[in-house]
Amino acid sequence: MSVAVASVGSLKRLRVDMQRRSRTWSPTRGDITAWASTALGRRALGRELGVCMVGAAESRRLNARFRGRDRPTNVLSFPAAALPAVNAAAARPLGDLVICPQVLRSEAREQNKSLRAHWAHLVVHGALHLIGYDHERKADARRMERREIAVLRRLGFANPYRSP
Repeated sequence: MSVAVASVGSLKRLRVDMQRRSRTWSPTRGDITAWASTALGRRALGRELGVCMVGAAESRRLNARFRGRDRPTNVLSFPAAALPAVNAAAARPLGDLVICPQVLRSEAREQNKSLRAHWAHLVVHGALHLIGYDHERKADARRMERREIAVLRRLGFANPYRSP
């Protein structure tokens, strides 16, 4: 497990705990921390995010169990339960992202996108789910897409919903 902390001045912003259970390429924890921090904005302050890279079989199992879809998926978001702050200096859990690098690689190829840009998009997408964004209704999907596009633009990436 590795940990990265994004900070502004002396304020600790986001702590990221990473686990790699897949040998497929994935970005550095610094990149993932920067992407998630940008998506979360001020909500990252004093928070902790777990990120786990898994193989297709584990992704499929989790997707079937928690979403009723019997296939591997790109990213799953699991918000942390709201717990009272015991120690103000300790990072409060935000939740976990479970990412399947194999699925991201396949999607990037199919969509003719760079792997790095697709990773950034899915980390931003997953982080937004953890703070309440969703895409179940059309209006919510448009709101989430606008936020993703704005965050990715700030990070130097193109609109992921436009063909390259």
